Amino acid sequence: MLIGVIAVILVIGGWFFLQADPIFAGRGREVVVSVQKGDSLSTVASELQAKGVIASSFAFHVDNILFGSFVVQPGAYELRQGSSFSHIRSVLHGPAIPEVTALPGLTLHEVALAVAQAKGNRYAAEFVKAATAAVTPSPYGHGSSLEGLIGDATYLILPSITPRVLVRDMVDSFDTEAAKAGLSPSTTINGLDPYQLITAASIDVKEGYYASNMPKVARVIFNRLASGGPLQMDSTVLYYLGQDGGTVTPAMLKIQTPYNTYLNIGLTPTPICTVSKVALEAVLYAPKGPWLYFEVINKNGKEAFATTFAQQLANEALAKSRGLG
Repeated sequence: MLIGVIAVILVIGGWFFLQADPIFAGRGREVVVSVQKGDSLSTVASELQAKGVIASSFAFHVDNILFGSFVVQPGAYELRQGSSFSHIRSVLHGPAIPEVTALPGLTLHEVALAVAQAKGNRYAAEFVKAATAAVTPSPYGHGSSLEGLIGDATYLILPSITPRVLVRDMVDSFDTEAAKAGLSPSTTINGLDPYQLITAASIDVKEGYYASNMPKVARVIFNRLASGGPLQMDSTVLYYLGQDGGTVTPAMLKIQTPYNTYLNIGLTPTPICTVSKVALEAVLYAPKGPWLYFEVINKNGKEAFATTFAQQLANEALAKSRGLG
């Protein structure tokens, strides 16, 4: 009986040793394990097993009981399949993989600042150099800027990801996003080519802000273009000044720039920010309507749309009465 007990202990011990350090199993490929805020160590262990980093989440639990549990910070971690428990601990205790999120409404400059924060100034400088149509071509690009032509997504910057590869990933992401929205390099709507439609969508992102506003804002943009008058969009004036939101003063409206849509007819020469799939769809499938004006009338961001200037003035008075003017 004693020999049997010893044999069982040896078998279990040997099994646990092979789970903790699978030296004979060989190492697999690198995978990314994501940890969300609030994930328990049990959830992390299940993710590790699902990705093939460990063979047994139970053995990983036993290891944590024997050597102490720990808290994993949210983020993404690169691990090789078949890693030892000690190596997994060292990686999960360390910093997560740097990441950058290109949110709709962010300019390319703001994304570059986020890259600098994640990877440092030298990496960001190379990113800026690569973020031009000459270095990283886009099927939608006109001229040198990739403004508006990067995908709305979160990008993990793995050690193998160079600045050029990161920019390429962002452009490819946008191409996929555009296709899902129904845009192609040959699309034309209301006389606008794809690049102009993206430019309109970028203005829609800034002016509509919420998805529920964007379809009608897109129609306002089209109607103003059709009328032959200026777009008169504050966001375009602020873009040139490097400002995101805020009050546009009379002095700002007099500044002669290609992005001043109070002084110039038509769209801006480039998009003014990263666009979303919702904004692209709003431009591609804008509802029919006579609207020429819009105003935020509610603190939740709801906009009212008007056909006449008198109606617009009434909406502005309503907004002011609600503390929004």
